[in-house]
Amino acid sequence: MTKRNEAPDEGQVQDLRPRPVRLTSDMSLPRLSAVEIGSYLLMLFGMWAVLNLRLLGALLAGLLVYQLIQTLAPRIEKHMSSQRARWLSVVILAVVIVGGLTGLVIGIIDHFEGDVPSVQMLLDQAMQLIDEARGRIPQFVANYLPVDTDQMKARATELMQTHAGMLQQGGKNAARVFTHILIGMIIGAIIAVGAQKHMQRLPLSTAFVTRVTRFADAFRRIVFAQVKISAINAVFTGIFLLVLLPIFHDRLPLSKTLVLVTFIVGLLPVIGNLISNTIIVAVALSVSFPAAVMSLVFLILIHKLEYFLNARIVGGQIEARAWELLVAMLIMEAAFGIQGVIAAPIFYAYIKRELIYLRLV
Repeated sequence: MTKRNEAPDEGQVQDLRPRPVRLTSDMSLPRLSAVEIGSYLLMLFGMWAVLNLRLLGALLAGLLVYQLIQTLAPRIEKHMSSQRARWLSVVILAVVIVGGLTGLVIGIIDHFEGDVPSVQMLLDQAMQLIDEARGRIPQFVANYLPVDTDQMKARATELMQTHAGMLQQGGKNAARVFTHILIGMIIGAIIAVGAQKHMQRLPLSTAFVTRVTRFADAFRRIVFAQVKISAINAVFTGIFLLVLLPIFHDRLPLSKTLVLVTFIVGLLPVIGNLISNTIIVAVALSVSFPAAVMSLVFLILIHKLEYFLNARIVGGQIEARAWELLVAMLIMEAAFGIQGVIAAPIFYAYIKRELIYLRLV
């Protein structure tokens, strides 16, 4: 039986220094293994390489196809095996994509044949907008505007000749981006079909698959949420441009095109609204000052609604505020240009999700 209040042995020094207070389990720093740290570093390097090598289009296309197949396959698995369901999902998705692209091309051609039957009419409409805006802008700016369609053609031809190399390089870049997107879609479909739910992996593979899965989940959250917001914004803009504004003022030129542009640029969080709003107000200013004021007031109201939508849909999905996304987009744009703006919401959503899992934020 041990004795209580036993004096220390001779030569033993009692430690009277204050001991540090231990953090509770909820506030303790995470203990990561070398394999987990390696997977984080590998993921960060991969994100940097995607932007530095200009493979963002391939990455986003592959993730989109992968997520769509993962969404369709469980609904089809009720009637057939998992592997066949995934293959059928690929076939359905391919038909939808090809049919959608074909319908989009046909729709664009019909739209421009209906609203803009010829290049000359397009130039006449642009010249009309310039003439109406000439009296509302400073004189030093108006001096740079063309006075008629012939001068506009001459300046356009001169610009094309001057920047022929840039146009050629732009065409090559567009073809390369399209090829990357196509290859990315194929890779995403292959991964979705060959993915196995219960597969034995080595430690590094397991950790890295966890990182990639969380990144794909962040992509799904931010993209699908932003599509909803952009569609809602385009619907309200279409109601204003096609229904409300013609009741009080003249209808804006190319109103249907403005609605389409609103939806496309609206896929960019926060900054997409600023781009579409600027274009609409500029076109409205060419028609009349009251129309521009009315458009600006309406778009401000829609923009305020967008903050609530972002807070509820996007912010709720990734637990981020609008200013956080703006800061991330600003830093990424400074580092990687326009592709940094596109990647910023997804990358930020993933990084913040990982920090939440690590109980650091």
